[in-house]
Amino acid sequence: MRAKTRPIETLPELAFDYTHGIIGQSLIIHADCLEWLSRVPENTLHAIVTDPPYGVKEYDFEQIEKRANGNGGIWRIPPSFDGHTRQPLPRFTALNSKERAQIRNFFIEWSKVAMHALRPGGHVFIASNAFLSQLVFAALVDGGLEFRGELIRFVRTFRGGDRPKNAEGEFPDVSSLPRSAYEPWGILRKPIPKGMKVSDCLREFQTGGLRRTPDDRPFTDIIPSGRTPRCEKKIADHPTLKPQAFMRQLVHAVLPLGVGVVADPFMGGGSTIAAAEAIGIASVGVERYMGYYELSRQAIPKLAAIQTPEEEQPEETLLPFA
Repeated sequence: MRAKTRPIETLPELAFDYTHGIIGQSLIIHADCLEWLSRVPENTLHAIVTDPPYGVKEYDFEQIEKRANGNGGIWRIPPSFDGHTRQPLPRFTALNSKERAQIRNFFIEWSKVAMHALRPGGHVFIASNAFLSQLVFAALVDGGLEFRGELIRFVRTFRGGDRPKNAEGEFPDVSSLPRSAYEPWGILRKPIPKGMKVSDCLREFQTGGLRRTPDDRPFTDIIPSGRTPRCEKKIADHPTLKPQAFMRQLVHAVLPLGVGVVADPFMGGGSTIAAAEAIGIASVGVERYMGYYELSRQAIPKLAAIQTPEEEQPEETLLPFA
């Protein structure tokens, strides 16, 4: 049966009975994403672009409260230096074997409901980190998604490079982990129906491939990216807010024909939805924490209005080892 393109005006139907709002041609919802995805009619969403909390532990209400109060919890509160205050970062290395198993189980279940909501051939771009990416991507595959590769966002962060905790003076020349200089994003896809080619899937479901860049180059799996600009952080004070210059490239690429609905089930500060609004794509954002839902509602129009610099680098300059 040929899938019908969901008109933008019918997006509010996906709000069900949840608290929600309309911003431009996008829908934002206050809900738990596992529950919401399971309620979305099968084969509805064209793509997912998201940056999840790992195991959702760092975004448990108790952990958010600790971070807000400066107590840390799973969040590492870095020191200030050179007049700059670093953003808190979650202690992924603090996860024990039981918690890692919980992460695996969570993403298996998430993959299953994402599979239900996505159209065949629909892509998933999902952010991770070097420490947990192998666990998360494998769990998503076990849930049914097809692994298609990895997108590397070159960005030097403050994660890693720390001396051994509570033994910094004893081992001053040792780092527990390398300082991160990249952010891995999984590229996955709901499998194309058996017997279909990509061209068949594009005709039937408007999915299956990735959109070329506006200057007619293939979408590349290496993207240089600075840290999120201060002006964007002032708009949306979320600890893992992604920059608009980067997110707009992902949202553009994930819809091969430039039509359809992109979802972000872990909306956070709203950077994915703002990117979609900025380039004229319909989207749905879901956030379970009311504080971040309210933040995104205010931030999305302002982030979408930001003018990002054009990055017209020759393709060969994207590789640091060229």
